[in-house]
Amino acid sequence: MTMQRMRGTPVSEVEELRRQGVDIPKLARTGVEIFFTQVFRDGFFHADMHPGNILVTPEGRYVALDFGIMGTLTEVDKQYLAQNFLGFFQRDYGRVARAHLEAGWVPADTRMDEFEGAIRAVCEPFFDRPLKEISFGRALVRLFQTSRRFNVQIQPQLVMLQKTLLNIEGPGRELDPDLDLWTTAKPFLENWMREQIGLKGLLRTLRNEAPRWATMLPQLPRLAHRALAGDRIERIERLLDDLIRLQRRRTRVLEWIVLLLAAALAWAVFFTAV
Repeated sequence: MTMQRMRGTPVSEVEELRRQGVDIPKLARTGVEIFFTQVFRDGFFHADMHPGNILVTPEGRYVALDFGIMGTLTEVDKQYLAQNFLGFFQRDYGRVARAHLEAGWVPADTRMDEFEGAIRAVCEPFFDRPLKEISFGRALVRLFQTSRRFNVQIQPQLVMLQKTLLNIEGPGRELDPDLDLWTTAKPFLENWMREQIGLKGLLRTLRNEAPRWATMLPQLPRLAHRALAGDRIERIERLLDDLIRLQRRRTRVLEWIVLLLAAALAWAVFFTAV
């Protein structure tokens, strides 16, 4: 459904944008910043950002078209992405492996040392080139491929995000071949991590959890009593089971004693008769 007519120059027409006086390197950085703002601040992103869906005004503002495909990310998804990106660029592959574990997507029997080694083997070749030439999207593709070998179920919204990231990187580097995605994205990642781990994140968590705790706190004494009562019943049942097993063992011993005595008595009677 068409709701409004938007005007601008397609982002792929770089020469026309230059003729209009648009700052091309700034335009490239802004596109990356918009994407990471959608991902890490909003958790809601345009998932079809190919060049045909992006216009630019003469003032250098982006105009996004066609919101038919949108992606959403949970806090777990955002945590996973932030840990992966930071771990990747810091070459901390243990951190990348732990991000999968903390997200709950790694099978319980996975050997984390082998998983970390596989991630290292995939990621290290990226650093044979200058940092500005490293592709976030391709790094995620390789990481997802490696994860699947260890039976990690990659969530559909992350696959959608990876494809969108490739769409962002392509036009961004066409606009500015020297665009360094890591330098542009790093402040967003670090700021998001500070908000999650720092005082602001703690206060937000407490605020979000307050209604649930307000409901649970009055029930705690009853729940504690039930748990303790349940523990006592379980202990009594275990004691009874132990007593029954002991009694059965004693009964079997007595049966053997009676049999032995009867046999001895029979033997004595037999010899007396002879």
